[in-house]
Amino acid sequence: MPAPPPATRTRTAAKDVALLAGVSTATVSRALNTPEHVDPATLQRVREAMAKLRYVPHGVARSLRSQRSRMIGAIVPSFDYALYARTTSALQQLLSAHGYAVVLAEHDYDLGQELQVTRHLIEHGVDAFVFVGVEHDPRLYALLEDYGRPFVLTWGVDAARRWPCIGFDNRAAGYQMARHLLQLGHRRFGMISAPTEGNDRGRERGLGIRAALTEAGLSLPDSQVQYARITLAAAQEAMERLLALPQPPTAVLATNDVLAVGAMMACRAAGVRVPQDVSITGVDNTDLGATQTPGLTSVRTPIVEIGRAAAEQLIARLDGREFVANQSLPFDLVFRGSTAAPRARV
Repeated sequence: MPAPPPATRTRTAAKDVALLAGVSTATVSRALNTPEHVDPATLQRVREAMAKLRYVPHGVARSLRSQRSRMIGAIVPSFDYALYARTTSALQQLLSAHGYAVVLAEHDYDLGQELQVTRHLIEHGVDAFVFVGVEHDPRLYALLEDYGRPFVLTWGVDAARRWPCIGFDNRAAGYQMARHLLQLGHRRFGMISAPTEGNDRGRERGLGIRAALTEAGLSLPDSQVQYARITLAAAQEAMERLLALPQPPTAVLATNDVLAVGAMMACRAAGVRVPQDVSITGVDNTDLGATQTPGLTSVRTPIVEIGRAAAEQLIARLDGREFVANQSLPFDLVFRGSTAAPRARV
């Protein structure tokens, strides 16, 4: 895809905000710089006008209209999840070699917060952005378009090819892992998933799991699905609830390795053997899972490759060169000792 021409849209100015809010430009300036000196009702009108007009005060960026800041914003759901750090590290290494710096921020799976963080980074002159996932607040895309900021979505694939995107098929990953357990003979399943609000990766993996089970004539009742924050402690509690069911599952699919390892910890504490009593799988093939006893069967995802490909795309776009807008990278299943055939067909 050829690089798009530089944005020429006339950007909203402070005078436009002032006109819509029915105040002076000086009041708009005070609302931005010393809001405590503006009465609450007026401040609210100014902020509503700014939101409606998608106004971003330029600040430092005002002096950068004719030259780039050479800063790239990488906005991730959480600093706690190590995989995002690995992807961002690969991104930064390549960008740094081309003279760019990475500005890192998180939004804690809150897409409204992601919008606000992006707005602030645009205000400070960030040239381009990397986001995680393919679903975002529609206002985010409008903001980026208004200010001519290139961006790439990562960790997923956009089947409609609406936006530049580099990732892998999360639904297919969940589907293939569920098929592996079905082929081993399992018929009673549980799932431990990260919360799906603001998290299309977890949702797509769960949909893939359900699709495979439906094909096999099986269902996944709500009682056999547990949602947990991506921490070992939360995953352990989720697995404890599955083990307490009248008929516990013989196989549990976790939507990432942290949740899977937490489930294994719960089994060890309860005297439940893995894989003799229950098989457990994860996604992302992390060192955390690989070093368990037994080792965790997982999906190897292109963690580092995503970061490098995102950097390459943004460098090409900022240089005005052609680029490949959409890339779906391969994944594969890694079989270890945490999965086996059930002791008896149930």
